[in-house]
Amino acid sequence: MEIKELLHKLSEASGVSGYEEEVCEIIETHFIKYTDIIEKDKLGNLICIKKGNKNNGKKIMLAAHMDEIGLMVKEIDEKGYIKFTSIGGIDQRTLLCQEVIIHGKEKLFGVIGVKPPHLTTAEERKKAVKIEDLVIDVGLSPEKVKKIVSIGDIITIKRNVTYLLNDWIAGKALDDRAGVAALYECLKELKNRQHDIDVYCVATTQEEVGTRGAITSTYGINPQVGIAIDVGFGRTPELNKYDTIEMNKGPAITLGPNIHPKIFQRLKETAKENFIDYQITVAPGQTGTDARSIQVSRTGVATGLLSIPLRYMHTSVETISLDDIQKTGKLLANFIVALNEIDMEEFLCY
Repeated sequence: MEIKELLHKLSEASGVSGYEEEVCEIIETHFIKYTDIIEKDKLGNLICIKKGNKNNGKKIMLAAHMDEIGLMVKEIDEKGYIKFTSIGGIDQRTLLCQEVIIHGKEKLFGVIGVKPPHLTTAEERKKAVKIEDLVIDVGLSPEKVKKIVSIGDIITIKRNVTYLLNDWIAGKALDDRAGVAALYECLKELKNRQHDIDVYCVATTQEEVGTRGAITSTYGINPQVGIAIDVGFGRTPELNKYDTIEMNKGPAITLGPNIHPKIFQRLKETAKENFIDYQITVAPGQTGTDARSIQVSRTGVATGLLSIPLRYMHTSVETISLDDIQKTGKLLANFIVALNEIDMEEFLCY
C-alpha cells in the first residue's frame, strides 16, 4: 500500500485517547504483512514484532502514538443540545463551526454552532468562546438524542483528508498517525534488508493524556534501544525559527537530556551515510513525547526521538509532507541495519 492511501485511512479513523480501537484495527490489518508477531497489551498498545536474523535477545522499540485529541459528552440539556468536555490538548478557538461525529449507540453527526455576528456585541466578537459555553446541535429532539447518546460518549471532529500540492496532506490526527505511517515505511524497507536485532514497532495509546501507553509497553518489551517517532512544530511565518523545524527537509533528530547521546550521534551519522535529509532540534527538558517514558522505564533505556515537521498541530487541518514521512521511515530502517555492526553493550555505555 502507498503511504498516501494508508495515511488517508489513519487520519479519518477514530481513535481518541483511551478509545483507539478503530484506528488500531486499521494499523493491524496493514502491518501484519510485514511482521512476524502482532500482540496487544492490557492498555491497548499494538505491538508488531519483526524478528532479527540472530537470536541474541537484543531489541529495539520504535514507538508512535495512534491516539488523537477529542471530546466527550458531559450533558444533554432539555432542548437536546449536547454539552461536552475535552480529552487531550484541544484548543477551544478551533472548535467553532466544526462538524463532529458523536460515537453513541450509532454514529451521529452534529455541528458546533455559533451565535450570528448580527446578534453579538462588539466585545463578544473580540473573545474566543469558552468550551463550556459551546454546544453540539444534532437536529433531534431531546428524547431522540438520549436514545442514541449517553454521557461519556466520545466525539471526534469530522474532517476529510485534503491533498495539497507538492505531496502535502492536511487533516486531523496526523499527530501522530504520521509517525505510525513512518513505522510502516520502516517495516516495508526492512522486508528486503538483513537485520540482527528484533524490531518492536509499537502503536502506543494515550500519549495525549500522559504517554501512558509508552510507559506500559516499554516495561513489557524491555528493549536496549527505544526511538519515539512523533511530530514537531513545522515552521510558519508567525513562529520563531528556533522553536520550529522546516517542512520538506526531513525529520528532526532531537538532542537533550531525554536523549542518549550515542543514539543521537548514530542517527545523525546514518542519515549522512545514506543521503537522507535531516534537521537538528534541541529539547533542554522533557520532550513531551513517548521518548520521556521510554527513557525512564525499568533501569533506563537508551532513547532517541525523531520529529516529523507538521504545521497547525492539534487542529483539524494539521499539514504534513509525505516526503518527510518516507525519509523518517528510511532513516529508521537504515539505523536498525547499522546496528548489525555494533557491539550493543559497548555502544550504549556512556
